[in-house]
Amino acid sequence: MDIGKQIRELRLGNGLTQEELANRLELTKGYISQLENNLTSPSMQTLFSILEVLGTDVHEFFSKEETSAVVYKKEDFYIKENEELKHNISWIVPNAQKYEMEPILIEIEPHGQSEIDDPHPGEEFGYVLEGQITLVYNKKRYIIKKGETFYYLTNKEHYLLNTTNQVAKVLWISTPPMF
Repeated sequence: MDIGKQIRELRLGNGLTQEELANRLELTKGYISQLENNLTSPSMQTLFSILEVLGTDVHEFFSKEETSAVVYKKEDFYIKENEELKHNISWIVPNAQKYEMEPILIEIEPHGQSEIDDPHPGEEFGYVLEGQITLVYNKKRYIIKKGETFYYLTNKEHYLLNTTNQVAKVLWISTPPMF
């Protein structure tokens, strides 16, 4: 593990200069530079102090957790078909429940619909990629065509309908994750 590089990344991630970090720790800018370039090693006490100022701890700093994926391919998607409601949902970011938002692609067959969502905390956004859908929000209906979007607080009952004879495809994003 490159301790100096890790300290530099944390410092930059916190928007601090070497001098600002040094001042907060009552150290010199030169000492911080030496640490970041692996020209010296900090004492345990100094390392603990640096990590505290940088908003982390020893366990997190030395953890070997893999970096989260940034790009997902079609083979990473999870697809669920609902024959009764005539739709397919593709979870396009695996394990999105651990994030702040959850994007899906929903493909609704002619005269199909999404599940009916009861009121819950959060917000949802959608972009119609193909076809046309009807958003039912608090019993009011909104027609949304290809290239148009919707956005609402999820504190009212809501769902999507496809009242046309063509397949509709929607990128639908929920925060917090709810799908």
